[in-house]
Amino acid sequence: MKRVIYIVICLVHLTVLGQNESLFEKANALYNDGKYTEAIDQYEAILESGEHSAALYFNMANAHYKLNHIAPSIYYYEKALLLDSNDKDINKNIAFARNMTIDDIETVPEVGFSRLLNRITNTMGFESWGKLSVGLVVLFVVLFLLYYFTTSTAKKRLAFVSSLSFLLLGMIALAFAFHKYHMEEQYQPAIVFAQEAQIKSEPNLRSSESFKLHEGTKVQVLDTVNNWKKIELSDGKTGWVLNEDIKMLKNF
Repeated sequence: MKRVIYIVICLVHLTVLGQNESLFEKANALYNDGKYTEAIDQYEAILESGEHSAALYFNMANAHYKLNHIAPSIYYYEKALLLDSNDKDINKNIAFARNMTIDDIETVPEVGFSRLLNRITNTMGFESWGKLSVGLVVLFVVLFLLYYFTTSTAKKRLAFVSSLSFLLLGMIALAFAFHKYHMEEQYQPAIVFAQEAQIKSEPNLRSSESFKLHEGTKVQVLDTVNNWKKIELSDGKTGWVLNEDIKMLKNF
């Protein structure tokens, strides 16, 4: 019975993939014909089926860009980057889209040890750091066993020193893995979708206005209180914005 259910699920999945591929080709054809709104409808139909890919988000962003939709184009370029951060075309096109935004926000550069730590941590993903730490611990175990069973004094000394070195490196790699995981959990980016959003000093309409943001600006979400979100800009400014004025990027 389980095998029959599995086969049915596989067939359904293959059918959906086939339909999505057909929709994707149709959407691309509409895009090439300059029918950007119709193309977006087809791309959204694929999204509604549960499929997510960098190529899909990239093409959606391109269509919105052609229609001068500032916030949606940046939003979908950013989502494409989350799935493929090294893609040259995505990085090039999002730079053009960002030029359409009104807000000019400086980025406060990281300095000192924090900058070095984050640069090293970002060289690999969480899973890669985890695999590296496991591999180093395995080497530690192998060398420790070699130290335990060998009779040569020189080999025992070499195996002992090497095993401790790999154990230390494994612990360091594990620390980087946890740091990377913590960074990814804290990273909650969003894009402003309101044409003009009032950023308040407190999470209520009665509080004073701290500043304004406009569509397409990227923010970092720090906290949520009822229908308000506390945001931070790349220059360090913070404030509260209504949920409806922004759209979270990591919601797939």
